[in-house]
Amino acid sequence: MEIKEDIVIVGAGIAGLTTSLGLWRLGLRCLVLESSDSLRTTGFALTLWTNAWRALDAVGIADSLRPHSLQIRGFRVASTESGLPTSELLLETNGKHGDYESRCVRRKDLLEVLEKELPQGTIRYSSKVVSIEESGHFKLVHLADGSIIRTKVLIGCDGVNSLVAKWLGLHKPVNVRRSAIRGLVDFPDGHGFEPMFYVFFGGGVRYGFLPVSEKSLYWFCTFSSSVVQYGEGMEESPLKMKQFVLSRIGNVPKEAFGVVERTELEYISCAPLKMRPPWNVLLGNIAKHNVCVAGDALHPMTPDLGQGGCSALEDSVILARCLAETFSTKPRGEIRDEENEEEEYERINKGLMKYMKERRWRSFSLISTAYVVGFIQESAGMVMKFLREKLFSKYTAGTMLRMADFDCGKLNFA
Repeated sequence: MEIKEDIVIVGAGIAGLTTSLGLWRLGLRCLVLESSDSLRTTGFALTLWTNAWRALDAVGIADSLRPHSLQIRGFRVASTESGLPTSELLLETNGKHGDYESRCVRRKDLLEVLEKELPQGTIRYSSKVVSIEESGHFKLVHLADGSIIRTKVLIGCDGVNSLVAKWLGLHKPVNVRRSAIRGLVDFPDGHGFEPMFYVFFGGGVRYGFLPVSEKSLYWFCTFSSSVVQYGEGMEESPLKMKQFVLSRIGNVPKEAFGVVERTELEYISCAPLKMRPPWNVLLGNIAKHNVCVAGDALHPMTPDLGQGGCSALEDSVILARCLAETFSTKPRGEIRDEENEEEEYERINKGLMKYMKERRWRSFSLISTAYVVGFIQESAGMVMKFLREKLFSKYTAGTMLRMADFDCGKLNFA
């Protein structure tokens, strides 16, 4: 069975759902294909910086999320080895594009708000893409159930191991020999921490936490496997993950230690860190003819800037705007095809080339900067420790703010 759709998005994660919502706001209908049988809400939480909130404002859902999270006031940086503070940075200074805003949001909340705003039937679950085929100016998307979707535009928002990115010829993301353990913990009576980003560096690890709300905290521990030894099979055992983190942060204040100590095992996960080589973003095809990628399918990066989800939101707004400029539209979403197939194909190509031009250098910069910041934060040795505590701690926090000071623009919809 063959189905015709003007725009198909592969993946119902942050990038896929936000792109879909942006298109819908601008009057363009699309179909989102998701391989799982329901909304994937794994990942606990994520920090959304200024650029992310501008993107969420652009698609009209930021005010639905703000009441459920605390606004972070600044950074407090300390050493994991001594537990002593090394610097503090408050988010008082306005950025180039306006006030700074940072909040930690449950991933589940973000995805559910996005899903709720989309018209029913936009997301097709249990739809695993197995191959992509060209058919003239169209793409044929083959699904595991045997069905085929013919589309004018194909957007890959299918994550780090993106099939669409592979089809475009982008390199496979590389393992950076670092891993991240993450957790979410609830305090029924309140955790008592100020709304700050608490970070501890030293001994080859970076441990940090920040409030989601008055009663919940999100924490992380990233480490370099070349510096820190960890037990075999840890990535499959939440208990071993928890024990490992506690063994590496033993000198932090007891309140900070207790964040990990009281976390339930079901709310702890571990994953190796990967990134796309930045030169591949500069020289490769992140868009070609009527196919493109966004989110982690475009720019998988290390989490040291907290920009993975934020930059995916940027991608989505800019991509929706570029496609809206490409298509003539009717109210509430039907694409009007008045020109012949060749002319429309050229207009789509032109729109996606504009998107690629806007995202190429931004993605390169985010991937590269995140990698350098991570290297500084987790490197061992007395010299690097001295430089990090006396010089780099404030620099890296300031770098996070500068990279977040980006405006993806607005979507003009009624």
